[in-house]
Amino acid sequence: MARTGAFHRWCAAAAALSVCGWLSTLQTATADDARAPAGLAANGRDTTRAAPQGRPHDGTQGTAPGRAQDTAPQTAPAAPPRPRKTDCKKARCVALTFDDGPMAPTAKLLDILAQHQARATFFMVGRNVESRPDLLRRELAAGHELANHSYTHADLGRSPAAKVHAELSRTQAAIKHATGVTPTLMRPPYGSTDGTVASVSRRLGLAQILWTVDPLDWKDRDSRRVEQRVLRATKPGHIVLLHDIHPSTVAAVPTILKRLSAKGYVFVTVSELYGRPLTPGKKYIER
Repeated sequence: MARTGAFHRWCAAAAALSVCGWLSTLQTATADDARAPAGLAANGRDTTRAAPQGRPHDGTQGTAPGRAQDTAPQTAPAAPPRPRKTDCKKARCVALTFDDGPMAPTAKLLDILAQHQARATFFMVGRNVESRPDLLRRELAAGHELANHSYTHADLGRSPAAKVHAELSRTQAAIKHATGVTPTLMRPPYGSTDGTVASVSRRLGLAQILWTVDPLDWKDRDSRRVEQRVLRATKPGHIVLLHDIHPSTVAAVPTILKRLSAKGYVFVTVSELYGRPLTPGKKYIER
């Protein structure tokens, strides 16, 4: 019995020493972690909680097939360059506009425009915006204008008001999500518009921008023909319709820029062309 009691006293003492040692180790580790960078313990272990998996805008789990996930921080981007003080009442201004992107050829087009210090207006399809938000941010940073071209390239002039509103408002949201910018211009696909489109556009604060020059680049995928038609028809104050989804169109842009520049033309955005706020719902074809 004496030996049993001694053994129990020895076990109690050993347990107390073990607990004290553990507490001492914990205090040391806590002090080291306090000196380590936020989210990183002294032993290099990441102490932050993993970020939840992002969801695409269509509400399905994960990243939709064929769709690039937007992993950029959701913070307001730097403000785009201010509109240049170009007096288009005096200068030979022309607004090049590009529809249906952004898509793969848009990246090369942005390089070409940068080489010529030319600005343009991009009328974008909402579902493409969600797939390539990085291209929108490039456009914005270069001083180009971002504009609405519906979400699915729908025929708005033959659609009920609810459909028109959904197509335009969803694209507005997609562009704002990607860049922090809310467009003030829209172009109805196919130029199809009516009183309903005008009314919905007015409520959403969107002016309707049509065009003066159409080289039919969507139909004739021939760079030379596109060049010739644009060069032959363009006058000061005109709005030129092009499509940055076609490589043949992008290939025509360098010659268009060179030839028109040689004639003294200045390449501006639609807003720069007019030099004043445009009336929501109203149609504009040229300056």
